[in-house]
Amino acid sequence: MPLSSADPKFRVAICGAGIGGLALAVTIGKFANQDIHIDLYEAHDATTTGGAGVVLSSRTMEVMKELDMYEEISRVSTKPPSSSHALKVRRSDMPQGGFEWLQSPPTVSSHMNHQHLVETLKQNLPSSCSLHFNKRLTRYDKQLSGSLILHFADDSTSATDVLIGADGIYSSVRKTFFETLDEDVIDPSKIRHYVDPSWTGTLVYRTVFPAKKLSELDPDHIALTNFIIFCGKRKHVVSYPVSQGTLINVVALVTDEDKAGTPFEGRWASSVSHEEVQESYQDFESAVKNLLKCFENPSRWALHVVNELPLSAYDRVALIGDACHAMTPHFGAGAGQAIEDAFVLGRLLAHPLTTLDNLPAALKAYQDVRLPFAQFVARESELRGRMWDFELSSTAGGEVQEELEIQKEKLLAQWEWEGRDRPVAEWLEAERKLQESIGVSNGLLT
Repeated sequence: MPLSSADPKFRVAICGAGIGGLALAVTIGKFANQDIHIDLYEAHDATTTGGAGVVLSSRTMEVMKELDMYEEISRVSTKPPSSSHALKVRRSDMPQGGFEWLQSPPTVSSHMNHQHLVETLKQNLPSSCSLHFNKRLTRYDKQLSGSLILHFADDSTSATDVLIGADGIYSSVRKTFFETLDEDVIDPSKIRHYVDPSWTGTLVYRTVFPAKKLSELDPDHIALTNFIIFCGKRKHVVSYPVSQGTLINVVALVTDEDKAGTPFEGRWASSVSHEEVQESYQDFESAVKNLLKCFENPSRWALHVVNELPLSAYDRVALIGDACHAMTPHFGAGAGQAIEDAFVLGRLLAHPLTTLDNLPAALKAYQDVRLPFAQFVARESELRGRMWDFELSSTAGGEVQEELEIQKEKLLAQWEWEGRDRPVAEWLEAERKLQESIGVSNGLLT
């Protein structure tokens, strides 16, 4: 029989007003016709973000088109998203001068300031969304009715029908999610493995500075107009222009693989001296040294990730973005994967077939489509980082050039991931799974 238009809708609570949380609220608002109320909770007093630069791939730009945000993103991007360009990779651990050993196939991607992306998403929040600041979730409780009570650090509470954890790598939603699952769903001995982030053994030095500063020091520097990676043994530097070329975003990484998985001693994020940043790259070519000389207020981050989770949704709770699959930055895909999560999940929640009663089915459809792909990207990102650091030796004492050629073949093959299961196709697959799970075909109950 035809589905009734009077099927009840529900309340959605999103914890975390970062890129993923904002994109989810925008998606629900666009496709739900204002019949779902959204509460978006942010732990801080503003929607500020860590990190200065973000890369949106052609996959993610496909989502922006679906959300009618393509033109807005174009205006705040370093280059119009329609501009094809290639990533340049150099071997740089050579003081006398390095050389370019790889150039990616032309890609369509957008480089932009992280905060500009957040502000653009925020400006597109629907009127059905209420944004709450200084609301740090500590835990949630499930009621007999199926609704959820959220508890915040300020001792306030709130009720919702479905909870989405978009609260990052330190996710409180993920913590309660795994700590409250039944033993027949999850092995209790693995709870800490899923809840606690894991150190990769990598230290990341970050900065953003005016492009003019570099142009005055080195007018022909390759980083002024290119997305470039300077590679060396167990360390590499990533640089690309943001804010329409007026700023340069630089990330320098140093890795000790023997420390991966061990506890990191000290603060995960801290300010450091210019000397500490430059010390690790004394054996690099002058282009890298000049780039590092321009660092302003450098910070050091201990790079942590979320271990692979066995599930990202259960009952009326789901995880997206870094709360679900915080990954290494070597693909520049963290923000994009959060947006793809948000798009597929938002479309499912907004779907006319999704009701209060079948919310778990909608969340499982999201999980079954998005979790495997996001975890694939995370694994490939880790692999790429090892390639940038020349840590995938394929030859026993072989020539360096031979090794570079082997790595080049692997990397060129790896770039094919962007063409897999693009977001709109993922959404259609998730819709099909939702229909199957509730016994619907072509809008009719079967």
